[in-house]
Amino acid sequence: MGKRLRLWAPVLCAALALAAPAASEEAPKRGGTLTYVIPADAPPSFDAHRETTFATIHSAAPFYSLLIRVNPQNPGSTTDFVCDLCTEMPKPTEDGKTYAFKIRQGVKFHDGSPLTAADVVASWQHIIFPPEGVLSPRESHFVMVDKVEAPDPTTVVFRLKFATDAFLPALAGPYNWIYQKTHLDQDPRWYEKNILGSGPFKFAGIETGQSIKGVRNPDYYYPGLPYLDGFVGIYADKQAVRVAALRSDRAAIEFRGLPPSVRDELVGAVGDKITVQESDWNCGSLIEPNHKKKPFDDVRVRRALTLAIDRWGTAPELAKIANVHTVGGIVFPGAPLAATNEELHEVAGFWRDIEKSRIEARRLLKEAGAEGFSFELLNRNVDQPYKYNGNWVIDEWSKIGLKVTQKVAPTGPWFEAMRSGNFDVVLTGNCQNVVNPLLDVQRYLPTYGANYGQFEDRQASDLYNQMLRETDFTKQRALMRVFEKHVLDVQAHEISCSGGTAWCRTIHM
Repeated sequence: MGKRLRLWAPVLCAALALAAPAASEEAPKRGGTLTYVIPADAPPSFDAHRETTFATIHSAAPFYSLLIRVNPQNPGSTTDFVCDLCTEMPKPTEDGKTYAFKIRQGVKFHDGSPLTAADVVASWQHIIFPPEGVLSPRESHFVMVDKVEAPDPTTVVFRLKFATDAFLPALAGPYNWIYQKTHLDQDPRWYEKNILGSGPFKFAGIETGQSIKGVRNPDYYYPGLPYLDGFVGIYADKQAVRVAALRSDRAAIEFRGLPPSVRDELVGAVGDKITVQESDWNCGSLIEPNHKKKPFDDVRVRRALTLAIDRWGTAPELAKIANVHTVGGIVFPGAPLAATNEELHEVAGFWRDIEKSRIEARRLLKEAGAEGFSFELLNRNVDQPYKYNGNWVIDEWSKIGLKVTQKVAPTGPWFEAMRSGNFDVVLTGNCQNVVNPLLDVQRYLPTYGANYGQFEDRQASDLYNQMLRETDFTKQRALMRVFEKHVLDVQAHEISCSGGTAWCRTIHM
């Protein structure tokens, strides 16, 4: 059972299909149903092209295919990509500006209809060039793409405006599901409420707010896969419920993560029947002020909010009970383009001296005529790490005299409030997939499809476009520092609380 579950992890977290075991590993047993917990009340929709949450991925990724994906045998890589629906990884032509993918033959959607290059192109058009009224948060990930074409039923060609190393990592993202062209043509929002893919499992039903089920796809294009007969994903937004399910063996795994204290509790209770896998998430906690609401349209107020938060002093204590780990800026800590601690110390909110920082925060509030003002923090009804982070920053803001209440909303209403601009300040996350700083920082751009702060900033866009096109690493890194200083300090569009969120998966053996 342990082997089978480990092979299942890539299905939900990256690859969407089971990886065959290495020759030296014990052959996995076939059959059985995997039950796992999803740390949410429900996904806001089933359309991965529209959403940015794990709740959608953990619910429906097993039903879908990708064009390419991270190599499931090398899941931590940022450069090792393999085909899913294509037959081989192409070599770019025309000075790195053209990629031609050959599509597998004989692939079927779960309704029995054939999948062709036209479906792949329609799916990518939906992501890169969404029709009016359709949200695509990853649209800005593909600013380098000029057009996507299907010159014949087996070929998909991406033509780029300029060559960039950011293209393939963007293409390999786990949200880039391949949809059926017929449904997209009839209704580009059809997939928000419906499920129809070509992946390893077929949709078998959902109980709203309770669970989602899948069964083995006998026509899956990888012979012999998947190993499981089916799965059940149980929605459980409360950590206590998830922990109880794992302890009692009513669920076998949580893919998202638990904080150190809960990890230790589970290991102590279950012993050698449980396995813990640990690493860092490419996920940073963010606070977004609504620039369309006063006084958050004033940069002095936004800077005061970030200056009040003691990342270096109190964040380590928070990490003991919440699944947050490393203080960081806008780039995944440890990545070549990431700021060092010394460089971060030059950014507002990351100064060494918290008292000096809070004195400046009070001065800015007084200057802006916003001393002691009250506002509401919108937060998500997910305990890890949202509720913990929310309580933490509210306490930090109280130390400069601000009076903040917290509104906690279920996942769907939380997203809707952000998309409609119906909030003062919202706690959210910049959670990405393949570590690729040139894509990961797009949450800090006005052109990003999920710019919930509703800010405008031509200078930020210009800096980003320079970084995206720059091929000299030293110059690119220098541009990243200017960009980071601009969006976190000079304009304080976003308030970065932590980077590199720690996580652990728990697996019953």
